[in-house]
Amino acid sequence: MHGKKEISVWFFIGVLLLIYGILIMGATATSGSGAGVVFGEYHVGTFWGALLAVLGMFYSIAFRPRKG
Repeated sequence: MHGKKEISVWFFIGVLLLIYGILIMGATATSGSGAGVVFGEYHVGTFWGALLAVLGMFYSIAFRPRKG
C-alpha cells in the first residue's frame, strides 16, 4: 500500500491570505478618496492587502504539496 500524502494546513492558510489580500487591494482600488477618514490619504488598505498577498504567496509556495 502506498502512504497517503498529507497537505499542510499552512498551504490552505497561504491560499486564504492571498485571496483576502487580492480582495482588499481590489476593494481599496475601487473605493472613493476616503474623505473624512483618519489617515485616508495613506491608502492603508492597499498596503495591508499587499502585505497579506505577499504572506499568502510565501506560505503557498513554501508549503505547496509536492509529488513523491
